Amino acid sequence: MRGRCTAAVLAAGCLWGFMGLFRRLLEDLGASSASSIVLRCGIAALCFALTLALTGPSQFKLRLRDLWCFLGSGLLSLLFFTYCYFEAMGRMSLSAAAILLYTAPAIVTLLSAPLFGERLSGVKLAAVGLAFAGCALVSGLGGEMELTLSGVLFGLGSGVGYALYSIFARFALERGYSSNTINFYSCLLAALGAALIWGAREPVELLTASRESALLCLATGVVSCYLPYLLYTYGLTGLETGRASVMASVEPVVATLVGVVFFHEGLTASAAAGAALVLAAVALLNARTRRRTH
Repeated sequence: MRGRCTAAVLAAGCLWGFMGLFRRLLEDLGASSASSIVLRCGIAALCFALTLALTGPSQFKLRLRDLWCFLGSGLLSLLFFTYCYFEAMGRMSLSAAAILLYTAPAIVTLLSAPLFGERLSGVKLAAVGLAFAGCALVSGLGGEMELTLSGVLFGLGSGVGYALYSIFARFALERGYSSNTINFYSCLLAALGAALIWGAREPVELLTASRESALLCLATGVVSCYLPYLLYTYGLTGLETGRASVMASVEPVVATLVGVVFFHEGLTASAAAGAALVLAAVALLNARTRRRTH
């Protein structure tokens, strides 16, 4: 069970690494950041609705007293994180924004100790440090970074929002909801929130513009949202929240490789070293797990 959950979380991190590819392709079609949010989360919500309908329609049921879990994962996490991340990228360098985003594993690990009673071990803290250092190197730490106060605040906000998904999803899982239920309502609320704030006209136009545009929109929702959240939330059923968050830090490693392969971006020595540190953090956590289970 633990091995499948570990594989699921690592696969989720890899798929999230393709988010930049789809964002750039949608941008080439004229899609704004807001439209990308509506399309990504809206299509994923439809996929999760179909999944619930096929695996058990009773999973659509919610208890009113638990609604806060889904408002948290949908609005405070998915929507808030994406908005803050895009705003940070508009106010500072992409590398600086990425470094602030990947404060998330540390935030999750620290919050999981008092909220869920997860042990804050030296191994886990070392893995968090390795993962953050690796993400910083992959993102270009050491290059020229222009920081602004608003950019830093939005960047830290994106890290907090990114971390909150693991927290709210864990609360919902402990209340007996399936991972598919959590993902459906999270994506639905994020898409509805974005549509209410920024409008849904442009996303609909992109979805109906042409066959190629429709396929790209669908791929964006399925590959960068539906599948990774499906896998990540499943992984949370068998892994500690902090451990899962650190393992998902393979995302910037994959994102770097996507940049090299699809956009011919250079692979620097620091980026390669950063990727090695992230993988070392994952290996450290898994080595600890194997010793406990033998």
